[in-house]
Amino acid sequence: MRIVFALVLLVGLGLAGFAVYMAQNYIQGYQSALEQERAAKKPDIETVDVYVMTRTIKYGEDLLEEDARIVKFPKEALPEGVFQTKEDLFPENDDRRRVVLRAMEENEAIMALKVSKPGEDGGLTSRLERGMRAFAIKVDVASGVSGFLRPGDRVDVYWTGSVRDAGKRNEGKEVTKLIETSVGLLAIDQTANEEVEAGTVARTVTVAVSPQQVAALAQAQSTGSLMLALVGAKDDTIADAIEVDQRSLLGIEREEIAQEIEEEKVCTIKTRRGADVVQIPIPCTN
Repeated sequence: MRIVFALVLLVGLGLAGFAVYMAQNYIQGYQSALEQERAAKKPDIETVDVYVMTRTIKYGEDLLEEDARIVKFPKEALPEGVFQTKEDLFPENDDRRRVVLRAMEENEAIMALKVSKPGEDGGLTSRLERGMRAFAIKVDVASGVSGFLRPGDRVDVYWTGSVRDAGKRNEGKEVTKLIETSVGLLAIDQTANEEVEAGTVARTVTVAVSPQQVAALAQAQSTGSLMLALVGAKDDTIADAIEVDQRSLLGIEREEIAQEIEEEKVCTIKTRRGADVVQIPIPCTN
């Protein structure tokens, strides 16, 4: 009886093991067929390395190495002008900066049209130093030095206008005064390129000045006329305070008008006292 029970148990275990074996084969075959089907449907996409932004960056900011990283990008959808190698984006042994010309978002591909070439300018925003402002001055042929001004030059700014004397409402004098010295030019009209060859007569020049100088130039421009004087490239002198009016220009000394002191008028009457005639002072009636 025990022998029969043992035989039945062995047969049962054998059948169970065979069933597990068959189930595993079936599952493996199903998974293999499923993977083959997926592989047949999955397109073969070729990718390439492309530099993208690691953060949101604004126009005028410097592009640094930590602002870019490499990602895989589908080759068929590759935008024109992307950077695929570090040598293209940050050339070796070239520490000249690159400036962002268009705002870019995080993970956006970096393209050549969105950044300047190494060492190139990115516009007025990138030229302004901390605390400085861009201010436009109206000029013409005479005040703009006959078109010889270039971005990057330095100029002295003179103001010509009428100054009223204290206490005299209607009387004033025309003066020319040096109000700013060695002011840097950012742009001529809408051109900020320092390599302009031909001279042009500008209508406006843009200068880099402090907020206090902006207020002074705005006041001067609204109350008189401004003239620019070009400063030499090697000139490091500091101009003194200069103010010239018509009298000092022609060497005419101001005449001091002497005030005549009116003598006190005395009125008298004559009276005879015996043989003498005496004059007696009395108040004047007119």
